[in-house]
Amino acid sequence: MFKLAKKNLQWWAVILAVAFLIVQVSADLYLPTVTSDIINKGVAQQDIPYIWHTGAKMLLVAFIGVTGAAVNVYFASTQSQKLGKKLRFQLFDKITNLSNREFDSMGNATMITRTTNDVTQIQNVMQTMLRMMIMSPIMLVGAGIMAYTKDHTLTIVFAVALPILAIAVIGIMYFAVPLFKSLQKKTDRINLVFQEGLTGVRVIRAFNQDAYEQNRFDGANADMMKTARRVFIITSFMFPIMTFVLSAVNIAIVWYGAHLIGAQSMEVGNLVAFMTYATQILMSFMQLSMVFVFIPRAQASAVRINEVLALENSVVDPTEPKDKLIVDAPTKLQFDHVDFRYAGAEQLALQDINFTATAGQTVAIIGGTGSGKSTLVNLIPRLYDIEKGEIKLNGQDIRELTQKDLHNDISITQQKAVLFTGTVRSNLQYGKPDATDDEMWHALELAQAGEFIREQGGLDLRVEQNGDNFSGGQRQRLAIARTLIKPAPVYIFDDSFSALDFKTDANLRANLKQDAAMQQAITVLVAQRISTVADADIIMVLEEGRVVGQGTHKELAANNATYQEIIDTQIKKGSDLDA
Repeated sequence: MFKLAKKNLQWWAVILAVAFLIVQVSADLYLPTVTSDIINKGVAQQDIPYIWHTGAKMLLVAFIGVTGAAVNVYFASTQSQKLGKKLRFQLFDKITNLSNREFDSMGNATMITRTTNDVTQIQNVMQTMLRMMIMSPIMLVGAGIMAYTKDHTLTIVFAVALPILAIAVIGIMYFAVPLFKSLQKKTDRINLVFQEGLTGVRVIRAFNQDAYEQNRFDGANADMMKTARRVFIITSFMFPIMTFVLSAVNIAIVWYGAHLIGAQSMEVGNLVAFMTYATQILMSFMQLSMVFVFIPRAQASAVRINEVLALENSVVDPTEPKDKLIVDAPTKLQFDHVDFRYAGAEQLALQDINFTATAGQTVAIIGGTGSGKSTLVNLIPRLYDIEKGEIKLNGQDIRELTQKDLHNDISITQQKAVLFTGTVRSNLQYGKPDATDDEMWHALELAQAGEFIREQGGLDLRVEQNGDNFSGGQRQRLAIARTLIKPAPVYIFDDSFSALDFKTDANLRANLKQDAAMQQAITVLVAQRISTVADADIIMVLEEGRVVGQGTHKELAANNATYQEIIDTQIKKGSDLDA
């Protein structure tokens, strides 16, 4: 936690916060002495002018203390909030730049918890530290010294009270700290269940599993509630123990002080001041104890945050990157004996992948579920790094380019059509920020989305979260339009036509073949339907991560058993696509 604070806090502001805190503590420690003087010299001797003069002095000291407290709170609050802001940004920046391998290893739910709940824990504790953790020991020592100057014989009361409080605090921390750490993990769990319930709400309803999901969430919620209830019940014992000890100390001070006053060994004002210092001592000890109770929870959060920030990306830019993609010659994409496996997997997900495509060609990839189609196209923008072989773009190994330069040369529609909250215009501008309206309409027409966008409101049509105000086919067409509007040498469509009807699919592919920009680029197409891939220049048939067939539709339909099986399951004998 202190490592995170050291990197992100402005130390001049921290020093000012501490300086004004010392001003506040000094004023708070001096006030009981002023009160003692008013009682001893003003009230006891009925010296009204002295009371007025010392009272004015007391107001001045109180004002200085309030000012010090206000400035300290300002710096403590601003610095803790800025710390939270910086940590959230660092986490978001780190997470968005992680490769798929690292992101998959962590999961969405824990990433959200670490960016929100864990950062909040550190933020709150940092503010508490700049207030109570610094103030409490200073107040504890200062009040102890001031109390001793008033009457050293009465300080024996603290020799009994402080060990009792120390034992209580240690006992509470012993049971509470492990529960605080467990609470963060249970927060991860409830976020995971809640996120799955939100994103899968349609599936839940379709299968009539509302009761099951409610029970699952209720279980995670109850588990978290039980842990939270236990930890806060344990920590809540601190307050009654503190109240009991403070009351006992005051009774002991008054009883013993009365004897001293009766023996004329102590003045009444000194007894009042001593009681105030006793309260300050015990309250400071209490505050310091509470800080040490909550620090382990923040420390656990800091460890979780550091785990994300310290993640080493498996996909890294080269130390001496090559220049941007060579564009003197027509675009050429080449897979040269490529092997790939997922982290921790025993078997290769892709094995010995070989093919070459040039500008103007369409490469279609087809195969059964789990054959490695999406995995293959995810290697082109280097979302994962390969284990063996080379992937070349215009003769350059893509690992010799920076990821930024590589991604500038690739435009991709992922398997799941993702739209962002905003408008159709803002979503298309993800592909090309400076796109004109004409370019946007051209992309929409290519993607067969122009008609329904015009009917519903045009480029400024509102897009709800996840594009929920559009059908699945409409979302896919908008995602394809966003891909098409970006000028790139390579276009990738990862099963992006699956929600389209056959007519729309055919019209969209015809538009792509006729478009001048697409004729100068390489198109890589993943599909499940024979009709979608039939007119591709190169069709690759995958089975269990291997290429079991490569050629045109007619060649594969005549000679490849796997491709023939796919045809048999989709198209009746005698159809136009049947070889």
